Amino acid sequence: MDRRTFLTMMVAVPAAAQRKTPPATKKAAPASAPAPAPAPASAPRTPPWTQWGGPRRTFQTDAAGLKDTWPASGPRVVWKRALGEGYSAPSIENGVLYTMYGKPREEVVIAADAETGKTLWERANPMTFTSDAAREQGNGPYSAPLVAGDRLFTTGVAGRLQCLDKKSGQLLWAQELVTGHGGSRLMYGYASSPIAFRDFVVVPVGGRERGLMAFQQTDGKVAWSGIDLGNVYSSPILIDVGGLEQLVAVLDGAMLAVNPHNGDLQWQVPFKANYSIAVSTPVWGDGNILFVSAEYDAGAKVVRLERSGLQTRPTELWSSSRLRLHHGNAMLIDGVFYFSSGGKGSQAILSAVDAQSGQIYWQQRSIQKATFVWADRKLIALDEDGTLMIAHPSKDGFHVSAQAPLLSRLSWTPPALVGSRLYIRDRRDLMCVDLS
Repeated sequence: MDRRTFLTMMVAVPAAAQRKTPPATKKAAPASAPAPAPAPASAPRTPPWTQWGGPRRTFQTDAAGLKDTWPASGPRVVWKRALGEGYSAPSIENGVLYTMYGKPREEVVIAADAETGKTLWERANPMTFTSDAAREQGNGPYSAPLVAGDRLFTTGVAGRLQCLDKKSGQLLWAQELVTGHGGSRLMYGYASSPIAFRDFVVVPVGGRERGLMAFQQTDGKVAWSGIDLGNVYSSPILIDVGGLEQLVAVLDGAMLAVNPHNGDLQWQVPFKANYSIAVSTPVWGDGNILFVSAEYDAGAKVVRLERSGLQTRPTELWSSSRLRLHHGNAMLIDGVFYFSSGGKGSQAILSAVDAQSGQIYWQQRSIQKATFVWADRKLIALDEDGTLMIAHPSKDGFHVSAQAPLLSRLSWTPPALVGSRLYIRDRRDLMCVDLS
């Protein structure tokens, strides 16, 4: 594979060994500094955005009262700040925003005041990168922090899973997924976002009996592990099939589900992207359907799951080699999938696809790679050039009612929405805007 192909791939970096010197927590203010400001009383009471994909890991939330149009200058900017390299999506809870960024020889977890953007605490880990795409696309990190109770879980590009006290940033425990558990050494590093299930935190790892691993949230001890497949860049989701809880993941060669209580395999279907570059998160929808898509000769596929007793049977509804979601997220709205198809060495095309049949309703070249959040019957879209849009998609077209250029090139991180506050970032900057 030549250098040009590498540079057009999903932004990621090779797994790198972490130095053994203990990381340090850096305070932005003395102990007497005021606590993070609570959300304004006037803000809509919507769920916090505590993980990759929001409250239900679907990039949908119950916000209301969002404007359909903006002034020519765009929505009101609450704050904007420089952050550092990376594409880690923010998580927000109780007025505190958590994300990650990189700088030379370090990877940093940050907690910031969601109302002002000011740093509350940081925790830095030594890190070394070597990537042919570093100059053009940066070195990550890529995964979103997970907030669970009083703890914060993060995964870095070298495969370090760590548990921090969310109030102080103090390290509670850590696991080295690659060097400690034989996980996959992906050419662009680790990118999957952790997921919580009851008292576990679950992550893809890769390798013999290490495809997926669950750790106790309290002390980091291994709760279960299984699946003999390598890891990719995708993040898992939790679904319910007629009362059966299942954890769905894309690994190297299959989309599959395990019992989240013990890791037992429930079902799997073949799905393979060249170079292990399957990035997007599966989408679960009404009628027990699952959508998965990737570039690199993988295409797109939808299966329907049927429960019989304690067994689950997947049936393929359709597949397509033409539809290929490079990276970003797909949305399922009123029976239609919306996502950017293509982009590996060519222009990505915004596509609308019937969920049941795979019929392409339309494809639009004017909007290239984009990420999405659905709220208040509006699709909030951020394209890779940093243009934010309010859109009303349907099988008949993609009507944009408002748009504004807010960020810069390589705005590849999906937005996060809490109340009317939208948090967006590009490769180096983080911004909060008010959509009310």
